[in-house]
Amino acid sequence: MSISSDIVSNNNVPSGRRPRNGARVALTSLSLLVAAATGVTSAAATPSYQPAAQVEATYYAPGPWAVAARTGVDCCTSTGDTYDIWYPADLGAGGVVHPVITWGNGTMAHPREYAFLLSHLASWGFVVIAADRTDTGTGIQMLDAVRYLAGQNSDPNSIFRGKIDTAAAGATGHSQGGLGAINALARGGGAVSTAVTLEMPLSAACASLPSVDGRSACIDPTAVTSGSVLLVNGSADGISPATQQLPPELIGLQSMRAYYDALPAELPKARAAVVGAQHNDIQGQPDCTNYSCTEGVYRYLGYLTAWFMDRLRGDSAARGAFLADTGELLHNPHWSDQASTITR
Repeated sequence: MSISSDIVSNNNVPSGRRPRNGARVALTSLSLLVAAATGVTSAAATPSYQPAAQVEATYYAPGPWAVAARTGVDCCTSTGDTYDIWYPADLGAGGVVHPVITWGNGTMAHPREYAFLLSHLASWGFVVIAADRTDTGTGIQMLDAVRYLAGQNSDPNSIFRGKIDTAAAGATGHSQGGLGAINALARGGGAVSTAVTLEMPLSAACASLPSVDGRSACIDPTAVTSGSVLLVNGSADGISPATQQLPPELIGLQSMRAYYDALPAELPKARAAVVGAQHNDIQGQPDCTNYSCTEGVYRYLGYLTAWFMDRLRGDSAARGAFLADTGELLHNPHWSDQASTITR
């Protein structure tokens, strides 16, 4: 079993670990057929983008953990797919147990196309697992991944034995994988407790997406009855628009605002759009190397990481960024169309 390692350093973060607190992508149509991009080596975030606020800056920087990666050696999902895993190289150091983030790829995309982002999350102490499957919208493989790591946690022959926080798992994904993140939250029976969608497509695209085991990738926001949700899109992304001209009652949920409003009112939820970002900026490694990408992944890093630090590690400073009215995200000039129901 071969294990490759990537080191992620951060000169602004102390080396001590935080203890647990709690080549090309082509967007061709609304079917979101995205061609596989060539893999690009992950690198640390560079000064080409400057965060606009304190919480964003903290989590934009790489975290204190060096990162290792396993590619294609862990198997299998219920549909026969292998996993790629990014994780702290010094697993369990200081008695830490690591929360899980399960990832869903966009249509026809693979985990390697998100390696910079997923490695960044791992540098903050998460074990990040991604099924190497190109249609993840049902959430099935994302839930399989959480269960796989739970099994590894009790396997005496696994490097993950006793190192996984089996009570703390979140789901996130790009495009169709964003649908998968919501479906994993709604259908997982508590296996994941929070979901973040990245450029989740408008509902008009759902009919063209493949079903898995008879399940549709389309989401029913009202089925999310527990946990929390962050909806993220790019302001220049026509596949994941922030707003829509006609009411959802007439044309369905064709915007992030409509999805947000359809989620239960009592659910902790937030939404925001990255100003100027297109559909595939999230695939930057870290800069754009593909179609439908403007600047790359930089602007997503800080608040995506902060959300999971809050929701899975109990980081109160990170939570402050998302508070209704006063939250840093709601006033950051790099973001637009913000809203939140989070009050404490």
